[in-house]
Amino acid sequence: MFCVPSTEIGAIMNITKGGLVLFSANSNSSCMELSRRIAERLGVEMGKVQVYQEPNRETRVQIQESVRGKDVFIIQTVSKDVNTTIMELLIMVYACKTSCAKSIIGVIPYFPYSKQCKMRKRGSIVSKLLASMMCKAGLTHLITMDLHQKEIQGFFNIPVDNLRASPFLLQYIQEEIPDYRNAVIVAKSPASAKRAQSFAERLRLGIAVIHGEAQDAESDMVDGRHSPPTAKYVAAIHPSLEIPMLIPKEKPPITVVGDVGGRIAIIVDDIIDDVDSFLAAAETLKERGAYKIFVMATHGLLSSDAPRLIEESAIDEVVVTNTIPHEIQKLQCPKIKTVDISMILSEAIRRIHNGESMSYLFRNIGVDD
Repeated sequence: MFCVPSTEIGAIMNITKGGLVLFSANSNSSCMELSRRIAERLGVEMGKVQVYQEPNRETRVQIQESVRGKDVFIIQTVSKDVNTTIMELLIMVYACKTSCAKSIIGVIPYFPYSKQCKMRKRGSIVSKLLASMMCKAGLTHLITMDLHQKEIQGFFNIPVDNLRASPFLLQYIQEEIPDYRNAVIVAKSPASAKRAQSFAERLRLGIAVIHGEAQDAESDMVDGRHSPPTAKYVAAIHPSLEIPMLIPKEKPPITVVGDVGGRIAIIVDDIIDDVDSFLAAAETLKERGAYKIFVMATHGLLSSDAPRLIEESAIDEVVVTNTIPHEIQKLQCPKIKTVDISMILSEAIRRIHNGESMSYLFRNIGVDD
């Protein structure tokens, strides 16, 4: 009779119990490139799964291998059809949960609906709703990158690792911009000043802030609590009460705080989607004497006519990471360049699976970064 030594049995059981499975939840093949890069770096094969749309537009997920007792990492990059992307993720997470996976870790480099993380008038905090749905579906851990607001981590009741893309963008500046020492880091609005300051301090460069541009909905801090009640109710309940009115904002003329004349201007932000504000900032910087203009952002949504507008603008180069696929946009606009961040995501996956500390990935990162 053939006997397996006890040590070999233990090894086999450990492999089975502590296995790692890597899934891509995208039905869109163009969104799977990042998953393939991560799998290649980890030296594992992608898990077998089918994700597709029924003729009636329902999403169906078929997991084709056992995940019982394993650490399942589900990589989901956001496509243009963001709502389908969310349903694919939720259904796959729930499928792994009901298949007795040991842990289910979502790897979502760009967290969708992250701009809707504050109450505005009679809207809703959609980021909070999405976080609750993910946790309810069975997610036990989340790996993401450069959340639009770090406070979004508080919407989850599971661990969240908010990785940073800035080391890769800083490396790009140092290696691909030969005379970057003659550059100045620019915040296109006061809201981006902290990020610009972080880049400037690490590169030992100056900083400039553009102030006075027309504010978009993103910078509108008004919420429903500022909505005045109808006059008749005020008069009936508080006949003698006079509530002081908030003085309306008056936008000053556009000014640039800092010297950009004869310099390279590097505009930094976390998301580049609607490019109007970036184009306006580039025109302002050109008028002030900047001779080259770069835009650096983590997430390149580049919606609608963004590639065409960038190609026709004063911007010399737009550098984004591959948290979101944008190969089509690159074909439309050669100015768009990509920085690969699969290295840090694969290392995060490896460390979580092996139970190692994540602090190495957050070294030299302060509270305000």
